[in-house]
Amino acid sequence: MLCVEHADLLVTMDKERREIVDGAVVVADGAIAWVGATSDLPLSFQSAEVQRLNARGRIVLPGFVNTHHHFYQTLTRVIPAAQDAVLFDWLKTLYPIWAELTPEDVFVSTQLALTELLCSGCTTSSDHHYLWPNGTRLDDQFAAAESIGVRFHGARGSMSLGESQGGLPPDRCTEQESAILRDCQRVVERFHDPSRFAMRRVVLAPCSPFSVTPELMRESALLARSFGDTMNVHLHTHLAETQDEERFCLERFGYRPGEYAELLGWTGDDVWHAHCVHLNQSEVARFAQSKTGVAHCPTSNMRLASGIAPVRALRDAGVPVGLGVDGSASNDGSHLLNEVRQCLLLQRVLGNPRAMTAREALEIATLGGAAVLGRDDIGALVPGMAADLVAFRLDTLWHAGGAVHDPVAALVFCQPQPVDWAMVAGRLLVSAGMPSLDVPALVAQHSRAARALVCRAGLA
Repeated sequence: MLCVEHADLLVTMDKERREIVDGAVVVADGAIAWVGATSDLPLSFQSAEVQRLNARGRIVLPGFVNTHHHFYQTLTRVIPAAQDAVLFDWLKTLYPIWAELTPEDVFVSTQLALTELLCSGCTTSSDHHYLWPNGTRLDDQFAAAESIGVRFHGARGSMSLGESQGGLPPDRCTEQESAILRDCQRVVERFHDPSRFAMRRVVLAPCSPFSVTPELMRESALLARSFGDTMNVHLHTHLAETQDEERFCLERFGYRPGEYAELLGWTGDDVWHAHCVHLNQSEVARFAQSKTGVAHCPTSNMRLASGIAPVRALRDAGVPVGLGVDGSASNDGSHLLNEVRQCLLLQRVLGNPRAMTAREALEIATLGGAAVLGRDDIGALVPGMAADLVAFRLDTLWHAGGAVHDPVAALVFCQPQPVDWAMVAGRLLVSAGMPSLDVPALVAQHSRAARALVCRAGLA
């Protein structure tokens, strides 16, 4: 048993949204056993057998949830030819490089991305991996995620609509649809854990409307739902990210992206879509009615000049919204607290300073992400929830002044910092700002892989 005590402020994200001064959290068997003020700790939690962790000088929160990413793209950050491109041109530049990925590349990039996320406050992450050359498999990602210790939702992505069929990706980056569906069934049966506090789950995730056929979208939805409510296999894809995609859907399928998704059976509380920048009011209403989730990726949307997602309208309508750092080559970072800040600022840039508050942005990163992933066991510091919590120091140069007036707002408005502690399932994975693995060795291995990847693609 472990007691995290004397936190300057404990942000619970419970139903009352309590913020407890001099707070404490008791952890037992990977779950939260008690939450409250340190002065109110029951005698049963004050015995000598209870391990104690002093959180003075820190703000403690539920671990953040990342709902959209592409881990392998850490290997292709800031490729010069893709630095100033919109989405479709960016993809065409990078597809030939990604076609050279190996299982070792997938493993090390997954380790690096999850470590980066963990150090930014993320304790649960999804990843959308959608091309599988040279023997790469989702198995490589699950092995890497287990080595880091973060809860992981592996989205088995796919592309089947190549250039010769009017799609965007090169034909050599696509798979046969029958093979895609067979492997999707395999990874669900092998890796998906529907139980409470699960460390790994599988998501079925055709890449996008411009890289798969309508048939694969329908068949993927049918396959996911064939496992039944007890398995609760979710669905994920990119949708309405750019105006180019909107035109593609209208010209090829005769429907707007949100309408097209609904037609294919891709709405419901078992579905979430990344981006949704260009949904209109009718599509927002459809998503709200069906409880279809959205992964908001503010930095990536700015980086690729895609636009500003209507997060205020989505939230007001009742659409579940979580945060995603998105691909590390369309964000060039995996800092989820920074994404919280960007979420706040990007909604305000349209002219309304009340369009997003610091506390609402943090709620999107915790409870919102949990809802989008279909989980009711993470996202809040409440008895019976998973013991996933993070702590940030408040006595830093960057928080000076702000932490005195409003520690919660300082965490979001001020320059984002790395965590001081990060705990997943009651295990302390980051302590004093340092993760448990050898970061310099990981970075060196990842750098070698990044150089070798571009060499294989003929760019070095």
